[in-house]
Order: sequence, then C-alpha cells, then structure tokens
Amino acid sequence: MSKTKIIFCDFDGTITEKDNIIDIMKNFAPNGWELIKEQILNQEISIREGIGKLFSLIPSDRKNEIVDYVLSTAKIREGFKEFVAYTKEHNIPLFIVSGGIDFFVYPMLHGIINQDKIYCNGSNFHGEAIQILWPHSCDSSCGNDCGCCKPTILRGYDSSRYEKIVIGDSITDLQAAKIADKVFARDFLIEKCEELSIAYDPFSTFYEIVQYLEEKEVRV
Repeated sequence: MSKTKIIFCDFDGTITEKDNIIDIMKNFAPNGWELIKEQILNQEISIREGIGKLFSLIPSDRKNEIVDYVLSTAKIREGFKEFVAYTKEHNIPLFIVSGGIDFFVYPMLHGIINQDKIYCNGSNFHGEAIQILWPHSCDSSCGNDCGCCKPTILRGYDSSRYEKIVIGDSITDLQAAKIADKVFARDFLIEKCEELSIAYDPFSTFYEIVQYLEEKEVRV
C-alpha cells in the first residue's frame, strides 16, 4: 500500500521571501543581537535559547509596531497560494511548522492556512520585554532544545502510513530534514544538507513543489 503524502512547511524565509525574525531584529533590537544569531547558526547555543534571548531584547510595548511592520513589508513567496490550493484539492495534509512566533505568523497566514494547521512558538507581552513561549517542545528522542521541535512534530505521524515531505530554508529545519522522506531546501538549509549528505531538491518558488507533486501523482 502506498503511503499518504504529508507536508511540513517552514514559514520564515520559506513561505515568506525573507526571514521575519532577522528582519525584526534588524529594525527593533539594540546592538548585540547579531552575536546571538551567529551563535544559533553555528549551533553554539540552542534554537530555543537563542530565540528567547533575541526577543528578550525588545520591549513588549512594541508589539503592534512589529506586527504592522511585518504585515507591510513581508512578502509571500511566489506560488504559495497555488500550492496550498493544490494540497486541498488533492487532500494532502499540509502543516506549517515554524520557529516563528504566533503574533506575526498568524496574521500573515490569515485566510490562507487555518490556525489549527500551524505549529509555532507562542508569546507573552505582560512583562517589560517580549517573552517567548514553547507549546511544541522536544520529546525524549530529541536532545537539541529546538523550541518549536519540528522532528517531534514529524514523529507524531506514523512513518509506515505517511511519506513525510519537509520544506525549509534554515537551521531550524535541519533536524526535520534528517528524518524526512523528501526535502525541499533553499538558502542555509542547502549548505547543511550538502555538508551532512542529506538528499534534497532546491527550490525558489512553490510552483516547483507543485510540479513535483503533480509528477508523483502521474507516476502513481
């Protein structure tokens, strides 16, 4: 029996053309955030620790300013809406798995993806600085302190039933790529896949991923 395709797609730098967390830091964080970013990318600190530190640099009262900025500057990657429509038409489960934060991920995807299909980090604005919450933490099989743990989410779906497709661009997608059946990668994730000999297909728009899915449909 053939497996059911299921897709796990990153948000920042994948669905959107730029990484919104980095863009937020460039425009709202004080000097010093770049060092934390490098520590995350070099895997010197965990993603959870790094993202928490980055947002703790920004006062809570700037929330609305940040949301307005993201909604006015972030662009959805070409072909994404058609990709979503294709998955719905062919009953392919699609989940957004994001190291991003709910207060800007949800508004960006409103009307395109239902919130119950989105895994991302949470937020608290009651203190002086932004606090990040972690509703999707690592399971006992993951020792990476991911924050939003993508491999834990993937393991929640039976590998004997599902062909797991991961789409991503950065270090937050690496652990999921290691256990995926199929990987679509761009930017920094390509570097890591090549470094670790993880098979992947590069992509620049979601039309390429739709084409892959259509070809698979024909072969089946």
